[in-house]
Amino acid sequence: MLSEPLAAWIGRQRWFGGKGRVIDELSIESDVELTSGLRHLIVAVWQEGSRDRYQILLGERTELPDRLAHALIGTIGDTYLYDAVHDSERMSWLLEGMAHDVNGNGLRLRHVPDAAIDTSQRSLVLGAEQSNTSLVFGDAYICKLFRRLIPGVNPELEIVTALAARGAPHVAQPYGWIETDLDGTGTTLGFMQEFLSNANDGWDLALASVRDLYASLPELPAAEAGGDFAAESLRLGTATARVHHELAAAFPTDLIESHEVKRMAEAFRRKLGRAAAEVPELRPHVTAIEHAYHQVELLTHEVPVQRVHGDYHLGQVMRTPTDWVVLDFEGEPGQPLAERRALYSPLRDVAGMLRSFDYAARHLLAGHSQAERLEPRAQEWADRNRAAFLEGYAEGGGVITRSDAALLRAFELSKAVYEVVYEARNRPSWISIPLAAFRPR
Repeated sequence: MLSEPLAAWIGRQRWFGGKGRVIDELSIESDVELTSGLRHLIVAVWQEGSRDRYQILLGERTELPDRLAHALIGTIGDTYLYDAVHDSERMSWLLEGMAHDVNGNGLRLRHVPDAAIDTSQRSLVLGAEQSNTSLVFGDAYICKLFRRLIPGVNPELEIVTALAARGAPHVAQPYGWIETDLDGTGTTLGFMQEFLSNANDGWDLALASVRDLYASLPELPAAEAGGDFAAESLRLGTATARVHHELAAAFPTDLIESHEVKRMAEAFRRKLGRAAAEVPELRPHVTAIEHAYHQVELLTHEVPVQRVHGDYHLGQVMRTPTDWVVLDFEGEPGQPLAERRALYSPLRDVAGMLRSFDYAARHLLAGHSQAERLEPRAQEWADRNRAAFLEGYAEGGGVITRSDAALLRAFELSKAVYEVVYEARNRPSWISIPLAAFRPR
């Protein structure tokens, strides 16, 4: 029976959201044959009374090549069943389907109008993703398959296609998508866009700069070290402001009144209370954090809100030879779709990037024998790049008034509180990184 090997296999996958919990039941809700030897499954996984759905591209072969041995799910009779995303021969269906707008048994493959798709490209799975699976086709396309399915249009498809239609310069060109109906709602299964083969990851570039600073002898100021990143941080700030401008032009905006701002601060405070109850190291900082939240409650003006990135950090941006490009507009994958599509202050994204600079500065100090000596250099690097980013954000048209500074600080601290809990649960040796956010600046 197919559900049995699937249940044993799915719990070991990086993208499975229920790791560490017993699977009570797995059932197959949809089973569609795409082409010979390739099926599309939607499976329901029940754990502790709740259900999550996942999509699986199931390959079938009577002989399994060594190159696919790692993708084996199980066998039924003399047929090998495997995760077909690793099979470049089978994945040609994806490009063909998008190029020709194929419909089949409830699945719809579409291409962006006027986008020509080269169907000769062969696929390769990227190995770094946690919650999705991305296929790179040659050096032309990258297709993200959303493993855990939530009914509705994925924000990444919605935002990138809207911004690209406006000619926005800081997004990668969209090419196509896959969709189906789930609970009567059109639901995104995958999204394909331009693969930035000649670009560099923002996180990697920042870490290279930090390494150069730590290695400089004699110990040079951050502004004089060979890999100074501040000019890039400034450009990134400008790009971020322009993306926010394009989002505000492409989607609805609103203003929230002071009583709604107070509710936001109260939500921050509730999260702080739960975090402090769980993580003792946070408790000495509670009074100072609550004071920052109280400054938000004192705001009397309306706060502009709009669509935002929602999960913004150095790992979500790429530096091409000409400028910065922003990726992964799907928001936090673990959050409900309505929350990811909601309107927020763009300062939420700004705060996320500021926190990312702090992480880049201190990431290499976790477990480092010279961490105490290097800590002032880490702070110097973080301060320099934070300031450059904010300067670029202002140059790009981003507005941060004196009263906005209180809201930005609250967003930062709320993010750091979340990080403290995450590190305490998953990487206790890293907890000093977010704890540094609570020092007076």
